[in-house]
Amino acid sequence: MLLNSYQNELLEAGCDEAGRGCLAGPVFAAAVILPPDFIAGELTDSKKLTHKQRCNLRVIIEKEAIAWAVAEVDNLEIDNINILNASFLAMHRAVEKLTVQPKYLSIDGNRFKAYPNIPHTCIVKGDGKYLNIAAASILAKTHRDEFMENISLQYPHYQWQQNKGYPTIVHRSAALKHGLSPFHRKTFTISNPQLALFSENEG
Repeated sequence: MLLNSYQNELLEAGCDEAGRGCLAGPVFAAAVILPPDFIAGELTDSKKLTHKQRCNLRVIIEKEAIAWAVAEVDNLEIDNINILNASFLAMHRAVEKLTVQPKYLSIDGNRFKAYPNIPHTCIVKGDGKYLNIAAASILAKTHRDEFMENISLQYPHYQWQQNKGYPTIVHRSAALKHGLSPFHRKTFTISNPQLALFSENEG
């Protein structure tokens, strides 16, 4: 069973991001402050849930959270400052947007750039340990998926409505055939799927 938060003395926001490993689109981050009595039986790491479960939980989280916010850093900024710094920046922007100021941050992962005047703790696989980080993972994932589904209407050949910008064979093949869209991260390498398959067969 997941704990509500990392510590209980200070008002805490859980933070997580989505989209770091994608070839296209922004990286999204969310910050969520949950009430101490928050209960949601299915809530856990967003990667372990179905699309329907994530969407249902998003409604509950956005309704019952003390405060929540979602922010993004687009592909141009990612190319300029690199994906790690972009992930930190997205989380900073999410915290900044919160309508209630937290006194402590619990961060999913092992690295973070300190937010001014708010102490934090990095927690590896925190989205599977604490409800506030799991809630942030749900919001970051669902908001980013929604963004990718919308821009997929402009660029249907990449099939972002399915792969959400991740480096699937279909996505990489389309990028090599049609070139890069304005939403692609130009500092990310798009390898030939056939070369990858050849290498696997050789191995």
